[in-house]
Amino acid sequence: MPLHSKYKRYVWELPVRLNHWVNVLCIVALSVTGFFIGNPVSFGQSASDFTMGWIRFIHFTAAYMFAISVICRVVWAFIGNEYSGWRAFFPLITAEGREKTVKMLRYYMFMDKEVPETVGHNPLATSAYVVLFGLYSLIILTGFALYAQHAPGSPMFRLLGFMYSIFSNQGMRLMHHASMWMVFGFIINHIYSAVLFDLKEHGAEISSMVSGYKFTVKKEK
Repeated sequence: MPLHSKYKRYVWELPVRLNHWVNVLCIVALSVTGFFIGNPVSFGQSASDFTMGWIRFIHFTAAYMFAISVICRVVWAFIGNEYSGWRAFFPLITAEGREKTVKMLRYYMFMDKEVPETVGHNPLATSAYVVLFGLYSLIILTGFALYAQHAPGSPMFRLLGFMYSIFSNQGMRLMHHASMWMVFGFIINHIYSAVLFDLKEHGAEISSMVSGYKFTVKKEK
């Protein structure tokens, strides 16, 4: 009997994987075009080239795609499997989740040398995702509130009327921009953690977001 056995598990369903990569593409497109919108630069020979117009069009198109993707992921949290379900994002509500959280925290604080094995997201990562989706919501709301100002009295303008009560116009721009930088910080940590756990667990952490499958190692008694 081998000391270790590897088990192949289907963890990330197709909608979750599609959502992940759509978000990646949208964030790249929104960030690049957003920098130009914040600091306009003319690349064209004349105004008729409509350079900034195309940049704004790409930004707004990506914004709609990103908003739809985030909404779809929230919906899938209620109909997907246990690894993508909403309960996975709140590990502290169960005794098992609290135990896993403590073990992962001990590893992150260099108190334990062996990384705790997790099949889906580790409990500390899911807590970070709750904050991330909060940032997504703030980016989407401030972005569309700014966009709706081109048509006062439109359905979108009326729907987001509460945003104009909470923030000034410049305040919305500041929050929209600052949230982007906070998402950048998450992305850096996300890539680092994915590579780290892939190397430590050998569980196909990175490739699983393409194939959907991860490998777990169970020690035999």
